[in-house]
Amino acid sequence: MLASLIRHVLPLVLLTSSLAFAAESPKVGSADQGEPSSHSNIVKLENLVYGQVQGAGLLADVAYPKSTELIPAIISVHGGRWFRGDKRDASAIKVEQWAEFGFFAIAIDYRLLGCTPAPACYQDVQCAIRFVHANAEKYHIDPHRIFLIGQSAGGHMASLAATLGDGPFPRTGGWEKASNKVRAVISVSGNYDLSSGGWGDLWKPVGDDLAGARVLASPVNHVSQKMTPLMIIHSDDDKSVPIAVGLRMGEALKRVGAPHVFHHYSKAGHMSINDEVIKQARAFIEAQSKVSD
Repeated sequence: MLASLIRHVLPLVLLTSSLAFAAESPKVGSADQGEPSSHSNIVKLENLVYGQVQGAGLLADVAYPKSTELIPAIISVHGGRWFRGDKRDASAIKVEQWAEFGFFAIAIDYRLLGCTPAPACYQDVQCAIRFVHANAEKYHIDPHRIFLIGQSAGGHMASLAATLGDGPFPRTGGWEKASNKVRAVISVSGNYDLSSGGWGDLWKPVGDDLAGARVLASPVNHVSQKMTPLMIIHSDDDKSVPIAVGLRMGEALKRVGAPHVFHHYSKAGHMSINDEVIKQARAFIEAQSKVSD
């Protein structure tokens, strides 16, 4: 009787164990490791390596429509005061959504301050821009329609790209000879002055002149007529980045005649990449796409 029971039960136990193991074990070559997964006309790549620094990979999520025509690109930089957050939270675009809009969409992770001191995070943003240029032919990207969007700390770095570019920072991560130009930049709830408020205390490059480093890393100090067009989105009741910082940036842009748009809200808080931001960003991108080079 016992022997008969074992003969019937044991195969079921082994089958159940095998199914459980298969469910828990990741597939080699899955989309999570950078291989493509396709839904209708959209290709998605998760954890694609867009750069490497001393053997460590810089990761991004990518989605784009299958197309034989050149398509625009948008690069998303998440928020989190440079020390937290990631490419899939509310401070970043949803890449599949923007692929549906017709874009090559890339949301990046970057080295956080707990990992590597500033300006590593900004150097990674620059690397991502160069990656898109270097791979434009591969992904059918129009190199003249590459856009950058960032929220909070991402907005700071996106607007620094619009105003300073490489600056004195060495190119790291790869694609060193590629262009770092973008057509226009959208900054959502960004910080433009690291010399005021508590944010700047986190920006601690290696060296003694921290005050000078924060002046250098403040977009408000680099505005000019020749800078990349910039759209600012900010609200009066932003508890993380005071509206005064956004207004100061807006005044500096006006003063020099820099190309910009300022969307000023009263009760929108520390805005993330919500429907209103998406609407304004798409309108700005469309308008900038019509401006001749």
